[in-house]
Amino acid sequence: MTATPLVVLENVNKHFGELHVLQDINLSVHRGEVVVLIGPSGSGKSTLCRTINRLETIDTGTITIDGQPLPAEGRGLARLRSDVGMVFQSFNLFAHKTVLQNVTLGPLKVRKTPKEQAEKRALELLDRVGIANQAHKYPAQLSGGQQQRVAIARALAMDPKVIMFDEPTSALDPEMVQEVLDVMVNLAKDGMTMVVVTHEMGFARRAANRVVFMANGQIVEENTPDEFFGSPRTDRAKDFLSKILTH
Repeated sequence: MTATPLVVLENVNKHFGELHVLQDINLSVHRGEVVVLIGPSGSGKSTLCRTINRLETIDTGTITIDGQPLPAEGRGLARLRSDVGMVFQSFNLFAHKTVLQNVTLGPLKVRKTPKEQAEKRALELLDRVGIANQAHKYPAQLSGGQQQRVAIARALAMDPKVIMFDEPTSALDPEMVQEVLDVMVNLAKDGMTMVVVTHEMGFARRAANRVVFMANGQIVEENTPDEFFGSPRTDRAKDFLSKILTH
């Protein structure tokens, strides 16, 4: 890992009205690192994820990606957003476009990639996520797990420096969760820098370099998966884990 982190948040604060959803957040993510954000609902995990590509603005503090501060708006923001891939809970695919068209849209429109080159790359990525044979279907013809894998291929098509995953499996039927997590584990093995908000503790154990535990808008604890799950240091983390790891 290089000395300079790829993503740096310093003293980040965010309010929704009276609610202080992010409180003095300091977090760095290095190249090739997989950071998994876990914690109770409403702890600020998704908001934190969304501030990194400015889907949510911040009140105070700074966020830099690859040494560049997040631009407020305009072309600079569009450029930076294309460096930060995003995979949401809902797949957000264009229903009237085929799988292939969904994956090539960003490279064609934003990166101005020639069509033939964009399609070749898209097919490689669809193969990588295990659905090359679905390229000419429409999203409605696919299962939820397949649609989420298309969304991952779409994020990868922009050749991002980091991909944010905001609860990517929580809208899926249980039997489809694993197929999406397997793709994510493989991306992690390939050295993709990833920030993942998830309730899937098995994924956190398998793929994370670091687990960041949040509660009430604050980072309460961060550690390696073995240390965090094996011997959490704070009472808040112990309490959380006792509730979720017993079933």
